[in-house]
Amino acid sequence: MDPPLTKPSFNPNKHLKEEFVSNLSGSSMLEIVALTVAIPILVLIRHSIPSISITGASLKKKNDDVPSRNRSFIAYLATLSLDFLVIVVPMLLFFTVLADWICILASLLAILTLLYIAVKRSGGSSSSFEGEPNSLRAYITSYRVIVMIITFLCILAVDFRIFPRRYAKTETYGTSLMDLGVGAFVLANSLVSRQARNITSVNWKTAIFSTSPLIILGFIRLITTTGVDYQVHVGEYGVHWNFFFTLAAVSILTSFVNIPPQYSGVFGSLVLVGYQFCLVHGLNHYLLSNERGKDIISQNKEGIFSIFGYWGLYLLGVYLGNYLIFGSHSPGFRSSRWAWMRVWILSILFWLITMLLDRHVERVSRRTCNLPYVTIVLADNLQLLAILMMADLVPGNKTSILEEAFNRNLLATFLLANILTGLVNLSVDTLSASSFTALFILLVYAYSLSIVIGIADYFGMKLKFW
Repeated sequence: MDPPLTKPSFNPNKHLKEEFVSNLSGSSMLEIVALTVAIPILVLIRHSIPSISITGASLKKKNDDVPSRNRSFIAYLATLSLDFLVIVVPMLLFFTVLADWICILASLLAILTLLYIAVKRSGGSSSSFEGEPNSLRAYITSYRVIVMIITFLCILAVDFRIFPRRYAKTETYGTSLMDLGVGAFVLANSLVSRQARNITSVNWKTAIFSTSPLIILGFIRLITTTGVDYQVHVGEYGVHWNFFFTLAAVSILTSFVNIPPQYSGVFGSLVLVGYQFCLVHGLNHYLLSNERGKDIISQNKEGIFSIFGYWGLYLLGVYLGNYLIFGSHSPGFRSSRWAWMRVWILSILFWLITMLLDRHVERVSRRTCNLPYVTIVLADNLQLLAILMMADLVPGNKTSILEEAFNRNLLATFLLANILTGLVNLSVDTLSASSFTALFILLVYAYSLSIVIGIADYFGMKLKFW
């Protein structure tokens, strides 16, 4: 009797790829700090470099009959490419071939940046903290874009051996670069949310409608990954759950439980403390166990229960966004220097709290989104923001074309990055790719993504569901 025919798989190395990103323990907090120092300094460096004139007037071309719009578009692409070379390429190198030297590189970049600032200030530069009163919002924009760039670089790089395993998501406890991704997304959204701006008049129909794109995207991801037999690490969110469902659930909870922004910090802290109490009294053993029942909750226990942690993080972000940016008492309306000091103080405070919780309560766990995970997300992201706020001390532009393009199309960037990542994984054996091949693919992928989003922004195209 002939053996039963098996359905051909689009992804024959699925199980090997799943094992490749499983059972990992992460890196040290010091390395996370170093990465968060080096990455925003790249943006400061780019801001200090003069850009090519977008009008095309500064371009030296042999053919002077070229239409001015074409010259402008060529200048735009040239500036976009310069942004890519200064910001994205070094970032990719930090995540791959230069990973073992990141602490040294971060120290050197920090020292050189401080020396540069000192020289400019002693030379009588007008650069200071007396910039535009609402400049903190521009820093939030740069911060959100950096989170997106880190995300789209890592989601593909993690499938290659050139990407250090300590940067990939941890299995149970530990800290890693990719662990911070979901938390950073939630925090970045909360800082500029309707709730942070004190726009709370949202009924349940509006709340459901505004989150419906996320729910639809979650089901699309579930159907497509199942349909093409794409590798999925079940221990990350569960069998059916994914990142989009988490964002949608947090948004719905925040809309239905209407907390004024000035009280959201206290309420978020109570949610996190209560959730942490449940974790240390047995819930963590249930969530981190490999055993699953047949019911929907047990199948997706990590994704469902971690909502409480992400909701608490979101509420804290709403409070910080209102406190630092949008509130009438916001220091950004009076003194950028005072705002910068507050962000640094908060970052250091959350780093200290993280170390105490990690040592005496429970180790950091992205999988359960426990209290130490929330505090390390806050500490790391506020540190990133504080370094970006040093842009007032660096002469030059306050933003770059690449940042503006990504910021106006964050959702499109994320969706396109996921599509390209899937296509690469289904067409290339990422596990057997050499370091040179992997780096080449990653560079082409990142540049293609940057150019497509940049051109879309140049022609005024924007993907927005709500």
